[in-house]
Amino acid sequence: MTMVYRLTDVERKLVLNRLIPLAREVSVSEDLRGWSWYKSPLQPPYPDSKVPMYLVSSNWCPTSRDVYLKMVLKEGGKPNDLVLLGWAIHRAVASAYIDFQNNEMKDKEELADILRAKMSNLTDEVKNICWNLYQYVYSGCKTEYDRIKASQPYAAARDVIQTSTPYLIEHRISGELLGLSNILSVDCYDYLKGIVYDLKTNLEPQLWHRLYATGYALTLESLYEIPIDIGCIVYLKTTRDSFTLKKDIFFINDDLRAWWIEERDKKMELVSGREDPGVAGSCPENCIYWEVCH
Repeated sequence: MTMVYRLTDVERKLVLNRLIPLAREVSVSEDLRGWSWYKSPLQPPYPDSKVPMYLVSSNWCPTSRDVYLKMVLKEGGKPNDLVLLGWAIHRAVASAYIDFQNNEMKDKEELADILRAKMSNLTDEVKNICWNLYQYVYSGCKTEYDRIKASQPYAAARDVIQTSTPYLIEHRISGELLGLSNILSVDCYDYLKGIVYDLKTNLEPQLWHRLYATGYALTLESLYEIPIDIGCIVYLKTTRDSFTLKKDIFFINDDLRAWWIEERDKKMELVSGREDPGVAGSCPENCIYWEVCH
């Protein structure tokens, strides 16, 4: 059984035999490592204009007007059903991992109570989707735990948990060194393999989605001064009764790092200058600022 943040055998071979050797051969420029935050090009050009990671890495709006609305006009936007479902799925997946690591397990209503804190109109369909995901992830953790325990029968339970699920889930970090918010949350960081994961729900893959994992890798490097070369975007698609998983695993190379820095600088400049970039010619209909712009 694969888990949301666990590589399949094929994916593991890809990482071990292609991406890690590529990272060692090509390497990453020292100037583009997060620990070089204090000098160009990583040094924030507008230190007083903090921008959240999700706005830096997002390319939903062609003109970046979402950044202007949120950071300058302080518009909150109106979360739609797709956004709320995405939040609920993130919450269910994270809860399953954290509960397993803490040797706890919620029942269906306990999980629903957590979701209702943000979704007052929680539907039975969303409730069932999240409960099925919670059970799937939790049972996957248990299967991996049993596999490790069988090979290391004298290991303490805590050691087996840390080896079978070596993940920091929703790890809270500060992005201040890179000009970001001081309250960031990484979906998942595999501290044994050095992989940063970002979860996307019910979305089609886009190249710019890689900017999220890239930004979190840079932030982790800025804080802990350890190299992080591998990113993974997990695409989880749900229906009423089932779900599918697909992963985009990649080397966080110089090009991605430079692209992320370019996006950060552009959006920090927009916030600092407080100039409306204008409504885009074409907008995604699921944008939370659709009503504000139209």
